[in-house]
Amino acid sequence: MRKCDQYERVFKLFDSNKDGKICPAELRHCVGSIGGEMSEEEAAAAVALMDSDGDGLLCVEDFVRMMEECGEEEKAGDLKEAFKMYEMDGSGCITAKSLKRMLSRLGERRSVDQCVGMIAKFDLNGDGVLSFEEFQAMMSSS
Repeated sequence: MRKCDQYERVFKLFDSNKDGKICPAELRHCVGSIGGEMSEEEAAAAVALMDSDGDGLLCVEDFVRMMEECGEEEKAGDLKEAFKMYEMDGSGCITAKSLKRMLSRLGERRSVDQCVGMIAKFDLNGDGVLSFEEFQAMMSSS
């Protein structure tokens, strides 16, 4: 089943009055049912932000777009956490030494030279280290 189809099924579940739209109260209920919290103001702001036709409600297309954007934000947050694990020295980049250290923790033995080679494949600006943007490109290619 496509992710879009899954979102449409969720939409139908939370469209409690079956009018084909989700109001801020229904969105708040939706978020609460999956363990999240959303105030009335946050729900109203989210609906206003994603509402494509200005009626103050989310149609199924608005809801799907909102869910996809939330998924992208979550992925970016996960990538930032992973980057911090590899970075380890607070430099804002992944060095061959920090990569070797993290790979060792994961049970993979690599030399510093091997790590230099691994970094070189995705080092877009040639500075010998991976910035977050380069790390992001590397992770999206695999």
